[in-house]
Amino acid sequence: MDASYLQNLQQLLEATMNPDTNVIKAATAQLNTQYYKNSTCIPALYEVSCTNTNQAVRQLAAVELRKRISVGDGKLWKKTPQHLREQIKQSLLERLTQETSSLVRHALARAVSAIADLELTVQPVQWPTLMPGLYQAAQSPQVSHRETAIYVLFSLLDTVAESFESHLQNLFALFSKSLVDPESAEVRMTTLRALAKVAEYISVEDKHDIKAFQELIVPMLNVLQQAIKDGDDQGVKYGYDVFETLLILDTPLVSKHVTELVQFFLGVASDKEVEEEMRCGALNVLAWIVRYKKSKVQALGLAKHVIEGLLPIGCEDDPEDVDEDSPSRLAFRCLDALSQALPPQQVFPVLTAQLQVYMSSSDPRMRKSALMAFGVSVEGCSEYIRPHVDQLWPVIEGGLQDPEVIVRKAACIALGCLCEWLSEECATRHSTIVPILFNLIVDPSTQKNACTCLDSYLEILGDDIVNYLNLLMERLLVLLEGGAIPVKITVTGAIGSAAHAAKEKFAPYFDQTIRRLVPFVGLQGTDEQSDLRGVATDTIGTLADAVGADVFRPYFHDMMKAAFEALTMDNTRLRESSFIFFGVMAQVFGADFAPYLQQCVPALVASCQQNESADELLEDGEGGSATTANLAEAFAAGSSKLDDDEEDIEDETDLDALEAMFSKVNSAVAIEKEVAADTIGELFAATKAAFVPYIEETVQVLIDLLDHYYEGIRKSAVGALFSCIKTIYELSNPQDWVPGGVVQVPFHADVKKLVDHILPRIFEAWATEDDKSVVILMCSELADSMSKMGPALVEGHLDQVATFAIEILEKKSLCQQDPDGDDEAAGVDADSSEYESALISNAADVFGAMATVLGPDFAQAFGSVLPLISKYSEPKRIQSERSMAVGSLGEIIVGLKGGVTQFTQPLLQIISRALRDEEADVRSNAAFAAGVLIENTETDLSPHFIELLTALQPFFTPPEHSAPAVYNARDNAAGALARMISKNPGALPLDQVVPVLVNTLPLHFDTLENRAVYAAIFALFRTQPQLLMPHIDHLLQAFAYVLNPEHDEDTTEETKAEMRALVEHLKAQVPDKVAAVGL
Repeated sequence: MDASYLQNLQQLLEATMNPDTNVIKAATAQLNTQYYKNSTCIPALYEVSCTNTNQAVRQLAAVELRKRISVGDGKLWKKTPQHLREQIKQSLLERLTQETSSLVRHALARAVSAIADLELTVQPVQWPTLMPGLYQAAQSPQVSHRETAIYVLFSLLDTVAESFESHLQNLFALFSKSLVDPESAEVRMTTLRALAKVAEYISVEDKHDIKAFQELIVPMLNVLQQAIKDGDDQGVKYGYDVFETLLILDTPLVSKHVTELVQFFLGVASDKEVEEEMRCGALNVLAWIVRYKKSKVQALGLAKHVIEGLLPIGCEDDPEDVDEDSPSRLAFRCLDALSQALPPQQVFPVLTAQLQVYMSSSDPRMRKSALMAFGVSVEGCSEYIRPHVDQLWPVIEGGLQDPEVIVRKAACIALGCLCEWLSEECATRHSTIVPILFNLIVDPSTQKNACTCLDSYLEILGDDIVNYLNLLMERLLVLLEGGAIPVKITVTGAIGSAAHAAKEKFAPYFDQTIRRLVPFVGLQGTDEQSDLRGVATDTIGTLADAVGADVFRPYFHDMMKAAFEALTMDNTRLRESSFIFFGVMAQVFGADFAPYLQQCVPALVASCQQNESADELLEDGEGGSATTANLAEAFAAGSSKLDDDEEDIEDETDLDALEAMFSKVNSAVAIEKEVAADTIGELFAATKAAFVPYIEETVQVLIDLLDHYYEGIRKSAVGALFSCIKTIYELSNPQDWVPGGVVQVPFHADVKKLVDHILPRIFEAWATEDDKSVVILMCSELADSMSKMGPALVEGHLDQVATFAIEILEKKSLCQQDPDGDDEAAGVDADSSEYESALISNAADVFGAMATVLGPDFAQAFGSVLPLISKYSEPKRIQSERSMAVGSLGEIIVGLKGGVTQFTQPLLQIISRALRDEEADVRSNAAFAAGVLIENTETDLSPHFIELLTALQPFFTPPEHSAPAVYNARDNAAGALARMISKNPGALPLDQVVPVLVNTLPLHFDTLENRAVYAAIFALFRTQPQLLMPHIDHLLQAFAYVLNPEHDEDTTEETKAEMRALVEHLKAQVPDKVAAVGL
């Protein structure tokens, strides 16, 4: 080889490490143009990697060698003379054993993989001695040989694993030994990492390989255990990554060892002698076990063990920085995952028992842990908790008034969680809670947490806020002026929630509040100041929504100017706030917002289309989709995209950097896009015709987001696209649609064009969607859109819609798939988590909407659907599913009308059983379903009236202070009784049932039943008025209540018109009584 060529190459490689960037650029440019385009560089780089005395230069040469071998599908390697290629291959493995630097060894190992990728993937293979040589070296008595060989095998598996199927048996045999290497931790850890690569290529059908792999799980755990004991931070991270990989694979490689995995990772997390970062990592893996092996966790009854292990960790102190992870915070995150993944009856009873123990402890840290655990578990157990809130409420009240600060703070957090998921139950306790929170917000030690909690509480308070508004604003405005910025941020948010609850009643406080908030929207500088600016922008938008356009108009233009200014700042949080503000202003000002669209829409489109962090690394050199391997490769050692301008000298994946990059991608920019997509839908809905010029561009932008990796963005895109469909429909001035399988009222051409463009894309996304929350939204939006727009929306798509919904009811949709779900131990008919129940409920709503738009034509399909829905009404199902099933059947009956007749008997059986259910929600839905079945079927059900009345009788006398569902059931029972009267009054003892019906009036909880109830009363007045006159005083009071403008939404215009006519008739008979009620 030309000595000067070699010398110049070495000098240029050294120059790329020079601290002077100009020198680096010049050297890099020369390397790329004069050396790296010619195959001569390959033997030269190999020579440098072997002989240079500088370890960094050897490493860089090895990295560049691997790149040049790989570039252009091995273009340069194939041009290298055959004898040189053979020399390099023959000496590479020997050179690896002689190299003293692990970084250089690893870089050379990657070069071996690059050659293997070219020469082992063709027939016949071009490097037949490689694998036998590696197997031999991997069993050498010399540690360095074993370490090198195992690392090369790991590199090969990372690069050319698909060619290794024929080697799996040999690899299992080798790795079972190297996994317990008696001398080298490096051999053991590299084997562990290599097994994760092997796992990715074992299919579900490879039973023998699965069994062989399963036998290695415990030894793999032992390797990780030793790394933890040795304090090997990097090795532990590798180990956690391995098990996380195994958990997300469909192949059941760890299913036989879920108990051991839970015990291991929970044990590491609980051990205070272990480094905190390792404990946090163990808790993350535990959360993955819960998420991805939930069927096994459920079937094995591991929830109790996990909960009892997490709560002591939750007793530990938290760092001051709220964004910093700690064992206690991750323990609660894990408990949150558990409560969402498993049926609530497996989680909450265990937790309740622990709450009693922990809350009665004298140790405040135990009480803090109990309250935090209660709070984080509410999301996944809310429906299960709802009937028991009264018994649990003392835990919250006690915590809020605990003598210890950490307990009061935890109680504030827990109450905030309850406000989100059990809002109605929380709001009714305002007379107790608000005074306590008022005290906590003036206590500096609890001020921030209490303000955040108050913010959540005020948002759900509704009209009851008027009792506290004066004192509340007095205290909040004082804090707003005198508090530190973090306090100002939470107080500003609380003021927004107060305005949201008070609505127009906030007007007296508007001027003094807006004066204090406007200066905040001009803040620039620190992160805290930016946060305050963002929250102030949000709150000012809420104020505008509360007081209306006329009151807010003087501030409109200047606030829009400030919001546009925030878009120019390099701050995603401020851009989010501006987008949210645009949406609110559009809703408040409607057509008056239109002039701002020309600035808003381009900003929203740009946000949705912006590149996310390290986007160039998320695609491979050919522009294809990214994989973890592509990403790691590109990040660690450059990709073909970077070959010409960036030359990394690290050939090891930096897991911390990768994790940080993913975290960055998944947070700020993604959330900004989510908000931007939402806002597009809101602007069209608010500005209507003015937005039409932007439809084509924005709809395409939203469609492009349907396959985004972040589920929040996909949800926003789905919601905005359905909003666009509904808005364009409203703009077309549509005629009332007619139910039926044949569309009688077609869409306007523009509506049809947009629907035909959007709906197929949504259905394509639905077919591949694996996130339950996205599918829940798809079901909800589709059902709502069908009900608004009629059968034309799903013309040509009915079978597809039905298939999607049936798959969910059968638990066969992609988002419901669980690799362990078919396992015998998992139980085919196992209880569902509340998220699963919500998904099933929304799928049932799709059938309710189909019945509405198809009418009697839905009868044929209903024959297939009825058995699927009815199984969820069985007594063994959880309360939320029983309630859903019976409620859905009621809605379907309403849609089917006379088409329900052929299903009368099976429906009557389901309803009759549900009328005696232990849960009020189920009974309420059953009473409604009974009424609408009686109303719509052509089968004479009067022989069943007495039996039904007997079941309904307890509904009419609810105990005082019952839950809202109990009163709801009474209103539905009134509706059922009224429909019996309307259908066949002769089949009832009217003298006994009329007083019962009258005493339910006026209806307060389910006012939709007013139509049926008053229809029966009007009919009786026409035919048997003597039955009603003894109750005339009560009836007139009920009429006055319904006809009061404050209750305008309580019933239909037709019912009110008939009621007014009846009142006029009664004026002639009992004028004094009519006058007495103000009619």
